[in-house]
Amino acid sequence: MLMQGFNNGVLPLLGYAMLALALVAFVFAAMAREDAYRAAEKQTKTFWCVILGVTLLVDFFLGMLFLQIAGLVASIVFMVDVRPALKQVSGGGRRRGGSSSDGPYGPYNGGR
Repeated sequence: MLMQGFNNGVLPLLGYAMLALALVAFVFAAMAREDAYRAAEKQTKTFWCVILGVTLLVDFFLGMLFLQIAGLVASIVFMVDVRPALKQVSGGGRRRGGSSSDGPYGPYNGGR
């Protein structure tokens, strides 16, 4: 009874979550510029688009758990390591101007 609920309730939700993460990672990988990958000293844009595209296909069409977990690891590596490096190189970290000493409520003046 408990396994049936797990197989019918939790596993499909995990599958949809892995599919969503792979889709978001693929879109971010495809939107980044090719030269940003080289500047961040990461693998090429083609490499990440192929890896994440295969992950999407595996998650959507095949139900092989081992391949889904490998794709999940690739998606997490992209989102945690590659994407922040691309944002830093592309200048996408800050949306408004300011110095590096600016805090969330304005500039830090050292207690003056």
